[in-house]
Amino acid sequence: MNAEEVVDALREEADPARLTGMARVGIETSGALGVSLPAIRKTAKRAGIDQTLADELWNTEIHESRMVAALVADARGMSLRAMGAWAADLDSWDLTDLLADTYVRTTHADRAIRIWSRSRHAFTKRLAFSMIARLAVRHPDEPDAAYLRYLPFVRAAATDERNEVKKAVNWALRQIGKRNRTLQQAAIAEAEALLELDDRTASWIARDALRELRNPATVARIPR
Repeated sequence: MNAEEVVDALREEADPARLTGMARVGIETSGALGVSLPAIRKTAKRAGIDQTLADELWNTEIHESRMVAALVADARGMSLRAMGAWAADLDSWDLTDLLADTYVRTTHADRAIRIWSRSRHAFTKRLAFSMIARLAVRHPDEPDAAYLRYLPFVRAAATDERNEVKKAVNWALRQIGKRNRTLQQAAIAEAEALLELDDRTASWIARDALRELRNPATVARIPR
């Protein structure tokens, strides 16, 4: 498929009535068509991995086209510079989190997290913490030390009150804590340290994380 064919396929699947619901959950809809995620994934599967196509789709500035771009991008071939250019364009949490799935498969994932966790741009910053969460869930071979190194990033960002940032910081902390019992205790200790910051946002992140990480049902599912 070429970019025009992908956009045409998305337009065929579009339902403008979906836009109101998308906006209600905080998705930026100014450039959106109203296409469901399953339909986006179906279109991306038809297109296959193709970085040239991904770049062309990203440049359309259509929300769903950019989501397809995130899915068809060649993760192993992307440069950090190209990744950063896309990261700077982000304006919606759903696209940010989908792109995180792709970016954690690049060879630049760790460096990107380290740089973007300090970004002034809210969605670029969210991307860093979404990547940490995705790594924690889907990459079981990463050593504990990798996640222990990310905990200071959580503390540094914990006072950022922007909704798109604080929710991703919280998500990253919870997912680190659910990898195994060692990281659970480290995440709990980090959450308790956040409470000592006497900051409203940090307290929300900490209390929400502690509620999950101490929940007996959650604890029972955490590997030893």
